[in-house]
Amino acid sequence: MSEPLPVRRHAYVKYLYGLESALRSDNGARAANARRALACLRHSFVEGRQYQAYEIVLQQDPPQDQAEVETWLLVGGLFALHPLSWKSSGPRTLGASLGRLQRKLDSPAVGRRLSLLLAKDRQTLPHHLRQTIRLLSAHDVPVNYDQLLDDLVVLLGRDHRSDAASKVRLKWAQEYYMPTSATSSKESKELSPGPSETTQ
Repeated sequence: MSEPLPVRRHAYVKYLYGLESALRSDNGARAANARRALACLRHSFVEGRQYQAYEIVLQQDPPQDQAEVETWLLVGGLFALHPLSWKSSGPRTLGASLGRLQRKLDSPAVGRRLSLLLAKDRQTLPHHLRQTIRLLSAHDVPVNYDQLLDDLVVLLGRDHRSDAASKVRLKWAQEYYMPTSATSSKESKELSPGPSETTQ
């Protein structure tokens, strides 16, 4: 019997974090296997090669719901583009990551990026998410993939026009605009996750 969906989602993201941890392993075979798995997950974005990502994701006990399986594939691909996660008791949405990037770059382009994400529908949002993750990767800004999966299940699923989706977008905006004083002390204590920091 399968575990409840929230447990399965967390287990999937924990698996992804395990790949990131394996990349830094002294075990050459383990690191090589992780690199291969991440390469396959990146193929979820390559027309005609998505099947390589299917094998990995479908072994992680996703639900039968087609929209959610597609979301798991998307999050796996995004993680493979930027396998840098954070652990924080404070802000944790993609808006928080973009807020951190804004404090780092002090550029109006970051705010425009958030506005684009908040305005996109379920058909166009994945494309803009890929661009956003690449931007965060270029500046070593971490992403909370547990939270991202939960949020995208709503934004890309059957409830994409619901109040729940509006609440997700509002939370992204709130955490982006959160005053520096509310986040700086937590950020200053955060480091890139070590082997013991790959789960929530």
